Amino acid sequence: MTLTTVTSVAVFDGTDLLDGAWDVSFDESAIIGVTPAGTNPPAGRIVDGAGATLLPGLIDAHVHFSAHHQLRALARSGVTTALDMGTWPPLFVAALRTAGAGADLRSCGAPLAGPGGPHADIPGFPADSLVTTAEEARRCVARRAAEGADYIKLIVERPGAGGPDLGTATAAVEAAHAVGLRTVAHASHTAAVKLAVRAGADVLTHVPLDTDIDHDLVRTLTSGGHVVVPTLTMMRGTANNLGDPALSFDHARNTVAALHQAGATIVAGTDANDAPGVPAKVLHGSSLHDELTLLVEAGLSPLEALQSATSVAASTFALHDRGRIRPGLRADLLLVTGNPVTDIAATRHVQSVWTDGEAVDTAKRSCTSSGGPPAEPGGRD
Repeated sequence: MTLTTVTSVAVFDGTDLLDGAWDVSFDESAIIGVTPAGTNPPAGRIVDGAGATLLPGLIDAHVHFSAHHQLRALARSGVTTALDMGTWPPLFVAALRTAGAGADLRSCGAPLAGPGGPHADIPGFPADSLVTTAEEARRCVARRAAEGADYIKLIVERPGAGGPDLGTATAAVEAAHAVGLRTVAHASHTAAVKLAVRAGADVLTHVPLDTDIDHDLVRTLTSGGHVVVPTLTMMRGTANNLGDPALSFDHARNTVAALHQAGATIVAGTDANDAPGVPAKVLHGSSLHDELTLLVEAGLSPLEALQSATSVAASTFALHDRGRIRPGLRADLLLVTGNPVTDIAATRHVQSVWTDGEAVDTAKRSCTSSGGPPAEPGGRD
């Protein structure tokens, strides 16, 4: 085991910015100590944290993969946990899980979708993921659970757009809950959001570009305990690239503002991907810093934005061993210059990253979005 101590550092522990300066010690087994600076002689490898802030490693709650290097790109930008929302085949997902370098992975495998929706046209989309009846949905959920899925992803379209109908979507949610799995519903249109809520989905990913969601739907999402992963980075790119005057990023931002004001649970996610044919390509890793900025612009405080990518994300997806800086938890850590609790842009100034206590080579990191690597086999959306 390699003991490391970050000394005299400001600490955002996943919930709050702790008062004063702290010494934080950890190794590959866990975070070992969080003590006021100078309380004990520092031990092991010493990292001077003066002028910096130590955070839990960030969690991106909406990512897709086509290659192993994307796990490393995430980690270089301080994203130590990736929640995959649609990658296949199962052997590729299994290889990503055991890659041993870069962000730690959780995955839904291939999502469930309707045969008439746009996802059915994705090259290589699994035929066994296309469902039209409640029984087909239940069988597909059982297959994903047998493959080791950590949650179930369901593509919900507005009525008439080729997605699963309400009965099929509800059966998928109920089947997932029966085996102890949460459901994440892709819903990028206002009518799709309403259908996903009626089906009982736990987490909704994306926010609509077609209109601001109304007060009643905001209240339903908030009072019903639904979690929203807005993927503002993707929604902004989609609105810009499609050039459809009926679609506006203002609707997405206004919806996040309304949800936040109502007290809804918001989790940071980007929809990072490089698949051909997507409305916007979003870089792995650096895009989460963009997402945090957009969340702040939509009304979250920097503290709330940081919580959405650490403790709130961890709680939402039952990742009880991470998302906070506490003794005994996994040593996924991000050291940045400055104080992101007062200036969210400070998350971009990465000094060091550790995943499970091991230092990440951050030499190739880039926290400015532009372009992306060529696509390789995998999945998207």
